[in-house]
Amino acid sequence: MSTIVFVDCETTSLRPDRRAWDIALIVREDGGEDVEHQWFIDADDLDLGNADPFSLRIGHFYERHPAAGTTDFFVPNVESEHFVMRQVEHRTRGAHLVGAVPNFDADVLGTRMRANGVLPSWHYHLQDVETLAVGYLTALRRFAPESPEIAGLTPGQLATLGDLPWDSEFLSSVLGVPVPDGEDRHTAIGDARWARDMFDAVMGKSAS
Repeated sequence: MSTIVFVDCETTSLRPDRRAWDIALIVREDGGEDVEHQWFIDADDLDLGNADPFSLRIGHFYERHPAAGTTDFFVPNVESEHFVMRQVEHRTRGAHLVGAVPNFDADVLGTRMRANGVLPSWHYHLQDVETLAVGYLTALRRFAPESPEIAGLTPGQLATLGDLPWDSEFLSSVLGVPVPDGEDRHTAIGDARWARDMFDAVMGKSAS
């Protein structure tokens, strides 16, 4: 079996020059137990003068980043970008990346890896859990309308099930997967777990 890595990043902006400051990977090798990894990037490597305040607010940067509440020179629980990019490369080498809009995460990680002299080597075919969910639920609507996921939907919900843009929270609720709330929402590890649980709901593995 292949290695699957569920991935999510919180970033300094949505622009192409964004930096990832909170990175999470959940590694599942050969169908085995999930292993979680999370890193905070040293603020000196984040080019915060070029950040978007709205993006920082969405990810709760000032509440969660270990360096945000201190002026100390040494801050525990943060790592250099170079160190983290090497860790990411090691754990994603040849793996299939899975996430919610995983190209967003792959783009920022790939860009920052190359900037640090590290070559991204994950499988080129990214897996988007929203796409998987829409395909799965659309097939149920057509071929198994009596299924639990579909039977409880209103006609209006059925009509908009596959409409763009897809609503990840609605898809998640139809799959029976709780949406992260409170401190877990818009954190790298919380959203990586959410992507993992949606993937497992579609693929038939009980969510961890």
